[in-house]
Amino acid sequence: AATARAASESAFEQGRPTVELPRNEVIGAMIAAVATKAGLTTSNGEARRLAQGGGLRLNDAAVTDGAQLILEGDLTDGVLKLAAGKKKLVLVKAV
Repeated sequence: AATARAASESAFEQGRPTVELPRNEVIGAMIAAVATKAGLTTSNGEARRLAQGGGLRLNDAAVTDGAQLILEGDLTDGVLKLAAGKKKLVLVKAV
């Protein structure tokens, strides 16, 4: 948890793009759907394929299943860090 907090704080300091989504659309949702809503991918299918290839990360941890559900414990101060590939990064704030 401490490393996730440090990662989110450093990302905020670097001016990373932040997307606000309703909490009920984040908690319990598939990671592929959240990645699409956050603008990282253009479709859920693209997000699932990216995850299968190891290119989708949640809080700096690789996700291999696009159907993985996002849980309350994945949030750090109400924020998720999602990354697609090496350069596309977005912070998702659950409001």
